[in-house]
Amino acid sequence: MADEPNNIVLEHLRHIRRAVDRIELDLTDVKSRVSSLEQVQGQILALMGTMNQRMDRFDERLGRVERRFDLVDT
Repeated sequence: MADEPNNIVLEHLRHIRRAVDRIELDLTDVKSRVSSLEQVQGQILALMGTMNQRMDRFDERLGRVERRFDLVDT
């Protein structure tokens, strides 16, 4: 009889340990995925910055064209 409670406790502890091991693996996977998302987000922001620079240059060039052909009021 005295062995049964110990076995039950050990069985529960083993079950809890297996569950914790699975959670650790899942957490590692989640961390990896979040890191990938952060990298992609950084790349997107860098590309948006490049696009904004190009649009600014287009705006400057268009302004020069408009002034040259007297298409705008100065």
